[in-house]
Amino acid sequence: MAGKTLNQLSRRERQIMDIIYSRGTATAAEVRDALPDPPSYSAVRALLKVLEEKGVAQHVQDGPRYVYTATVKRDRVKNSALKHVMQTFFDNSTEHVVSALIDLKETRLTDAEYRRLKALIDQARRKGGRK
Repeated sequence: MAGKTLNQLSRRERQIMDIIYSRGTATAAEVRDALPDPPSYSAVRALLKVLEEKGVAQHVQDGPRYVYTATVKRDRVKNSALKHVMQTFFDNSTEHVVSALIDLKETRLTDAEYRRLKALIDQARRKGGRK
């Protein structure tokens, strides 16, 4: 259920979750400071409450402030997000995703990275393409 919910986050909610994941924990003020073109403090608090209602964040009280953490492991979010990107932009094709990553000018692969990718492909082939 959490994976399905993560696909339903708004752009701003995803930005907030990115901040929480990168920091580990965050207060509303810390989230607001890290957001591009931040909304008001009360709007950030309202968004954090929505994220709690969606079950992807929770808080603990630390004195007068709430400290937020993610309730869904980052690996699960990462896999859910990648599946969504694959379906939306790459016709659900692993080949198209890998090709696009290799073609990016900013991501020139080293010989060692090419060897590791080849080893991963060979391993997947031996396993029949499934984990």
